[in-house]
Amino acid sequence: MPGPARAALVISLIYLFLVGVSSLEAGIKIMGEETQQNLFSAVSNPIAGLAIGVLGTVLVQSSSASTSVIVGLVASGTLGVDSAIPMVMGANIGTTVTNTLVSLGHVRRDGEFKRAFAAATVHDFFNVLAVLILLPIEVLFSPIGKISKAVSTQLVGASGSDWKSPVKAWVKAPVSWIKDIWSATGAEDNLLGTIVILTGLVIILLALSFITKNMRVLVADRVERSVNAVLGKGGGAVALLLGLVITVAVQSSSITTSILIPLSAAGVLSLRNAYPVTLGANLGTTITALLAALAASKPDALTVGLAHTTFNLLGILLLYVIPLARDIPIRLAEGLAEIAVQRRSAAVAYVVGAFIVLPLICVVLLR
Repeated sequence: MPGPARAALVISLIYLFLVGVSSLEAGIKIMGEETQQNLFSAVSNPIAGLAIGVLGTVLVQSSSASTSVIVGLVASGTLGVDSAIPMVMGANIGTTVTNTLVSLGHVRRDGEFKRAFAAATVHDFFNVLAVLILLPIEVLFSPIGKISKAVSTQLVGASGSDWKSPVKAWVKAPVSWIKDIWSATGAEDNLLGTIVILTGLVIILLALSFITKNMRVLVADRVERSVNAVLGKGGGAVALLLGLVITVAVQSSSITTSILIPLSAAGVLSLRNAYPVTLGANLGTTITALLAALAASKPDALTVGLAHTTFNLLGILLLYVIPLARDIPIRLAEGLAEIAVQRRSAAVAYVVGAFIVLPLICVVLLR
């Protein structure tokens, strides 16, 4: 497919993605308030919300998809900003499972596996440490929520009111068609709302999948050349910016970070140079939640999208800009890689325990 035609297809897919987000909001509104409260009662606890964010992202293998769903829930009024922020933090943790799984492909060669596993888990440790620091502070003082709310108020107005998003108007017709088609089945409100929600989820996942696939084709050569040129000269702010730009371009932080794994495994890229790229990828992936907020009618939806960006910026400031903290995720990743090389089962246990078992336990115990 020629480049211009593929670019036009990507624009169409972005429109379809926005239709999916708006459909999600519409479906939730169709359901009664009592049903909504029963479905999302667990997220009133920040630890449970964090765990749900991790599990949801692991399930769909995309923080872009899970944060878009969170934005849709907030836009419908089902989920408050305070409850949504821990879920967004959980999505940040959940998205790192992909490159950790990629690193397991090098498990048969000790040297390669050690370098690959460390390059993958440095992303895990950064996100976990950022959550350990910022979640308690957010629960007590709400700095992320306050900063994000102040910015969204300046952009679209105060929470509690609707704002006239032009994107909302653009997607109104297809969302109405979706509701009308399923209404014709005679389904009651709860069932109808569930079907519209599922339709929106399918549209979001398919649209993001094809956006990622087509953007990867469009920029693949440029990405490879940029990675080799920039990272060959070192890391730092330039590498962080590279991770951000690539992730915005391909709409997937998992792709960006997974590119680094074989380079690290081969010894072409050092862990210290790979680390800032993962931070840029974390920041770049927040563009999807901001885009999803454009299809919403509530300022709070934009607040949550901005909270995702703010959380990652604060994490970078605390764990990368401050010299004393910069080596902590690197040392933890290297230590875990040493254990994993000696015991392969420990690597598998880590992935299953950290990304599935522990979050499930938190949800079950804290509901």
